[in-house]
Amino acid sequence: MTEAYIVATARSPIGRARKGSLIGVRPDDLTARMVRATLAKVPSLDPGRIDDLMVGTGQPAGEQGFNLARIVAVLAGLDAAPGTTVNRYCSSSLQTTRMAFHAIKAGEGDVFVSAGVESVSRYEHGYSDIAAAENPVFADAKARTAARGAAGAAAWTDPRSTGALPDPYIAMGQTAENVAQVHGVTRDDQDAFAAQSQQRAERAIASGFWARDIEPVTLDDGTVVASDDGPRPGVTVEALAGLDPVFRPDGTVTAGNCCPLNDGAAAVVIVSDRVVDELGLQPLARIVSTGVTGLSPEIMGLGPVEASRQALGRAGLTIDDIDLVELNEAFAAQVLPSARELGIDSDRLNAFGGAIAVGHPFGMTGARITSTLINGLTETGGRYGLETMCVGGGQGMAMVLERIR
Repeated sequence: MTEAYIVATARSPIGRARKGSLIGVRPDDLTARMVRATLAKVPSLDPGRIDDLMVGTGQPAGEQGFNLARIVAVLAGLDAAPGTTVNRYCSSSLQTTRMAFHAIKAGEGDVFVSAGVESVSRYEHGYSDIAAAENPVFADAKARTAARGAAGAAAWTDPRSTGALPDPYIAMGQTAENVAQVHGVTRDDQDAFAAQSQQRAERAIASGFWARDIEPVTLDDGTVVASDDGPRPGVTVEALAGLDPVFRPDGTVTAGNCCPLNDGAAAVVIVSDRVVDELGLQPLARIVSTGVTGLSPEIMGLGPVEASRQALGRAGLTIDDIDLVELNEAFAAQVLPSARELGIDSDRLNAFGGAIAVGHPFGMTGARITSTLINGLTETGGRYGLETMCVGGGQGMAMVLERIR
């Protein structure tokens, strides 16, 4: 059967939303730059052969609206490339990679660009009132969520058990608090993990790992942005312990043990083995399998568990076969129980720091983690890697990669 290979990746630095380095860059422009940068790494590949350009974004409106992918194609000079825009929230650009993988496996194309972007800084530019679009049938569910946010205390129970609807619009921080309650994840546990993420990122920056992962962005004024805004040198558990909870008065989730809001874009070039052979390309990685699953929106942070099991099962592998895992750090509260359920030891998990340190631009994250995972496997000499994440609305997604070089 035809195989799908990743032959190039590029990702921008990650800026802090509304106050960081990329606030002046439009998301379509930023994505087009990453697409061009990725294709430039495969000079023998004729861009006219692109079967589809697929862009994931978590909020496809405003400057991320219309058919963003087609706009990116035109901006990037790829007039002959069709484009489609995909929303699966935090795994939007993992979904676009999955679509390329499936198309190649089905024999319906040989060359695809999978990209993702999120510019939270730019949400105010043309965005409609999102709350006004919410279905009123969920009013009781939202009221229940609001009450829990104000009072906290009571342990979470599945609303379906009482015939009530779950809240699909629930704030992600509230889901993290639910998961922390259900699985007994303490504030100390979360702060320790967050400090570890920052410290690992600090070491990886010093070693040059993140510089190899990042495609610098030149701003209109000539400033070159070549590093992520998020990592904070010298973070300690003691410093994190002094932060107040954000989502519930008696909660455990703080600004220090969850990801920030961010801006960024990334792109991946995926081709068939036919193109690899024809052009004599040296692939970075083979896409082995993917998985996507659903669960209650109110505990969406546990999404990586079943999605990873599904992807591993389709690959004929177990977690013991996996050399590195990139599990998106939306919240320490959800990473810890997900990793425990999957049997992932700390040494293999987010070895170079994760989203708590480097950031999580929603639509970008799937493609960003793909790049980080491939670079991590190259750095360590590992063979198999697992990428996985929770997804807003109650989903999980995962992908297994095999390093080729």
